[in-house]
Amino acid sequence: MASASNASRRGGTARPPVMGRPRDTSRDLAILDATLSLLTEVGYEQLSMEAVAIRSGAAKTTIYRRYRDKAALVAAAVEHRSRAIPPEPVADDLRGNLLGLVAWLARQIAEQEIDLLGALFAGMRSDARLAEEMRRILRRDQAAMTDEPLRNAIRDGEQLVPQAAELFAEIAPAVIVHRIVFAGEPCDEPFVEHLVEDILLPLLRSH
Repeated sequence: MASASNASRRGGTARPPVMGRPRDTSRDLAILDATLSLLTEVGYEQLSMEAVAIRSGAAKTTIYRRYRDKAALVAAAVEHRSRAIPPEPVADDLRGNLLGLVAWLARQIAEQEIDLLGALFAGMRSDARLAEEMRRILRRDQAAMTDEPLRNAIRDGEQLVPQAAELFAEIAPAVIVHRIVFAGEPCDEPFVEHLVEDILLPLLRSH
């Protein structure tokens, strides 16, 4: 077979390299949706690549080409479902921006299915790979939520404790989950104000 350089010397035109078929995004969505529905139905332990393949109509080899293991698949499905942009700081003070951020976070958590949250919590306890993936997502979301409002607060003269962002990420979601899942109560405006004024601000501010 003549090389591209030989073709050029003969005045011919070398063919461009053959590219693979573009990735089927509709198949990706079917795989992720199937993963979430099965995770809710059967839990993490009973979830299998085979079941996801059957539910989504994708070949198991296709799923393994995209995701190295079950933990990576579940993490991708969670990211697909919960990808949302936190509100930009609009208030002139830390309290106002935390009120908007906590209200947004409460809505995001309330929209998650309780069975899905339970399956994820149980899976993280039994599978270190899933726990690692979920912590990666949490760290990314933590940075997206807190970097700008806390940076603005420091610029405006607020004295915050070291690692205030990590403290917010540890306390706020835990209190919201307890309110929604265990207490069975809504995260209404009075609760959001209580969480911000009585819990978060005293913890985040340096005294």
